[in-house]
Amino acid sequence: MISLAVAAAGWVGVGSPGDYAASQFLPLPRHDHTGARLAEIIGLRKSDVVLDAPVPHIIIKRHDLRRVKTDASERKVPLVGQALWAAEQGMKTKGDLLFPAFAPSKPNTPVNAASASAALNKWLKDNDLVGEGQTIHSFRHAMRDRLRDVEAPIDVADAIGGWARQSVGDGYGRGHGLDVLQKHMLRVVL
Repeated sequence: MISLAVAAAGWVGVGSPGDYAASQFLPLPRHDHTGARLAEIIGLRKSDVVLDAPVPHIIIKRHDLRRVKTDASERKVPLVGQALWAAEQGMKTKGDLLFPAFAPSKPNTPVNAASASAALNKWLKDNDLVGEGQTIHSFRHAMRDRLRDVEAPIDVADAIGGWARQSVGDGYGRGHGLDVLQKHMLRVVL
């Protein structure tokens, strides 16, 4: 299993705010502690980050630099643990994107999750931080497993990860509040 605690040593103290090397690895804790897809994380704009609310969170939504996979993918996700730290660091970087190292090279094109995935997978492998067959996407799967392990209700897990709803009834009402999602996420922080 990927250990973020071990991986953290790979970027803490590397570079300074706005430095390419440091910002390249900031998405790792966000990805691990949110259950979000890598493309959702690297496509975050600073305006998608809310740090001054009772529950700090990110807003994952469609915009010109990022697509989302499904309607259920559009959501608010509480920031806990290393994800909150990474958001605070990302807010210090230059530009509108939280992780400018993955900004598109051409104007008006979406972030390139494939190249980000390749770079992060290489770094994880080069530093022996993943096992055989594990990739950056394994972080997302690990979040789902950790939510199961603490017996989080399936609709809470779906809301956190932006997974498709299990039934029509799951789409009724306003869903769980950020405080409820945060409570379950705090139980799975590594």
